[in-house]
Amino acid sequence: MELISWSEKYSVNNNLIDSQHKKLVGLINQLHAAMKESKGKEILQKILGELILYTKDHFSTEERMMSAAKFPGFAEHKKEHDGLTAKVLDLQKKYGEGSSSLTIDIMNFLKSWLINHIEGTDKKYKGRIN
Repeated sequence: MELISWSEKYSVNNNLIDSQHKKLVGLINQLHAAMKESKGKEILQKILGELILYTKDHFSTEERMMSAAKFPGFAEHKKEHDGLTAKVLDLQKKYGEGSSSLTIDIMNFLKSWLINHIEGTDKKYKGRIN
């Protein structure tokens, strides 16, 4: 069973951003499935790394579009992106060092952050960026 099921209620009516959000949902689901199946650390580290890289790409795309549209909430939105990036990079570091493990709490954090960010923050630019 997937941790997150994509729903059109998450759409921001921008095909590029929606497709990137769907990819992020897919990567979180992939990481969750690998964790539940007790996949090896190398596989989990690989998926976590891919999730981090893709998230950075997505944030960059979103920020570029928001900046070009002169979106008034840009600075606050970027702070949210930077905060998650720092938190997940720290998680990756600790996981790589063996001082942390991927748990259902971490997976639920990723799920909550993404859903809350899309519904609470990204929806504010719905129809305002291209």
